[in-house]
Amino acid sequence: MLYAILTGGVDISIAGCFIQYYVFCSSTYTQSLILMVMAFDRYVAICHPLHYASLMNHKLCLHFIYWPWAICFVLFPIEVVSLFQLSFCGSNIIEHFFCDFAPILAIASSDTSLVETEDLIFAIPLMFMPFVVITISYLCIVISILKITSIGGRWKAFSTCSAHLTTIFIFYGTQITIYIFPVGEDTFYGKTVKSLLYTVLTPFINPIIYSMRNHEIKRALQQVMNKKSNANVYPMFH
Repeated sequence: MLYAILTGGVDISIAGCFIQYYVFCSSTYTQSLILMVMAFDRYVAICHPLHYASLMNHKLCLHFIYWPWAICFVLFPIEVVSLFQLSFCGSNIIEHFFCDFAPILAIASSDTSLVETEDLIFAIPLMFMPFVVITISYLCIVISILKITSIGGRWKAFSTCSAHLTTIFIFYGTQITIYIFPVGEDTFYGKTVKSLLYTVLTPFINPIIYSMRNHEIKRALQQVMNKKSNANVYPMFH
């Protein structure tokens, strides 16, 4: 993306374009499944705190890490193979800063209904169902938080989910806006700006969002700020 901005355009082979699309979509669907796993983790921690240690054991956590990556990167080549079988006899210019699904289909000269159907079939279990599970998990979390009598307890329970909720809103919000309910004219610049939100902004702010929950990083930032404030204080001589 940065190279395309600097040069005004990038040449990419058909195979390279499909590989880029495969890595991008597999990673996107993997993130969707991992967000679902994290929502389940927060649900168990808040709604069933006494059973958390026994339910979320080391073995289960390893499965939760492994299977999202394995499922997406093993299954998604099916759609990539179908894309590779399309004919591209017209324009060879993709109006996007990376090889996404809609821009690739826009330059295809053959029937794309099979590929679109496959994409929908993949999106239901890998994108829609995780969103449903996340929604149900947080509904249960909200109900549990409302049952807490103390304001401090409610705030502590909510703060454990704040970073995850922020990531969910950005990730699914942009996905829904771009692919399900596009708002306004479907222009190149409009789609590009929206795509930047989840391809660049989300990975950029994720370390910042989750690091703010780390007490060691908080202390390190406070030390840096204290050093800067002390450096700006000059001694006065009489």
